[in-house]
Amino acid sequence: MIKNVETLDLPEDALRQYIDARQTFLAYEQAQTKLSEFRGGMIWRQQKNRDYLVRTSTRGAQTGLGVRGPETEAIYDKFTSGKARAEDNLKKLRATLERHRRMNKALRVGRTPDMLIDILNGLKRAGLNDKLIVIGTNALYAYETAASARVEAGQLATRDFDLLWDNRSKLSLATMEGPLAEGMLGFLRRIDSSFTLREDQQYTAVNKHGYEVDILRRMGPGSDNEPARMSTIDDDFWAVKAKNADWLLSAPKFSEIVIGINGGIARMVTVDPRAFVLFKLWMAKQANREYAKRVRDQSQAKVVIGLIRERLPQFEFEELRTFPTEVAKLLDAHEPDL
Repeated sequence: MIKNVETLDLPEDALRQYIDARQTFLAYEQAQTKLSEFRGGMIWRQQKNRDYLVRTSTRGAQTGLGVRGPETEAIYDKFTSGKARAEDNLKKLRATLERHRRMNKALRVGRTPDMLIDILNGLKRAGLNDKLIVIGTNALYAYETAASARVEAGQLATRDFDLLWDNRSKLSLATMEGPLAEGMLGFLRRIDSSFTLREDQQYTAVNKHGYEVDILRRMGPGSDNEPARMSTIDDDFWAVKAKNADWLLSAPKFSEIVIGINGGIARMVTVDPRAFVLFKLWMAKQANREYAKRVRDQSQAKVVIGLIRERLPQFEFEELRTFPTEVAKLLDAHEPDL
């Protein structure tokens, strides 16, 4: 039987600071959503000596809303005043978040790598944080945060950042604007210009500090017909097939606000902690996997089982039905009382 995993409580002052910072970040996300309703603009355009109200999009499209009159003037006033309020609210929340960042750093609230925070925020801005989800060791930052705990630092040690591309839905990075206009590798280079693809692994980008980003995709029926390259750009990422990644994609997603070492804040979207446990237990049984990695898989599974048992009781393993029966039985063999 797996014994209880030792974890440390987040200090009370750090916990209070996290709660405050999290609330501000949630308000900031809502403010971003509100402002997105006002993308583009509204202008008056004169044609044949008459003014017409025109709605413009960020891509240059224009939609006529009618000739100038009480109704269109009300629409214009509502749009412009609403956009101004939304921009002002977002600006104030951004300033508040910066104050929280400094407090987070001073109180050592978080320990998520700053590079990871930057990548997560970039994915959110691009609208891809639920299409490229965090898997592997870095997911532990989300689980420990949700549990108001700190797991043993050795369990978190990694220089790899694994993203699982949910390519079941259509997604063309080549047509994306803004952060992804230059593909996924270009996106990473906006964060750190030293990122390059490894010559021997076109699904891995590495920066000058040895920090690696891998992009994986599912394998299974029909997956060979799905694109392997992230975009049509010649030097962009290839997503490598990961065995049984379908199990992770079929499991519920898990989302948590995480804090960086430097105090930065981001939303991490990863897999349900129960799915993490079962997948790690399965990986630990693969004879063709390096022994040291299998030991680590087993240990990390124990860590998350301990978090669930002691601090996250809302997650019931028997309610997770997206894994094959033989994989679910791996948990029974280790933890018969769950």
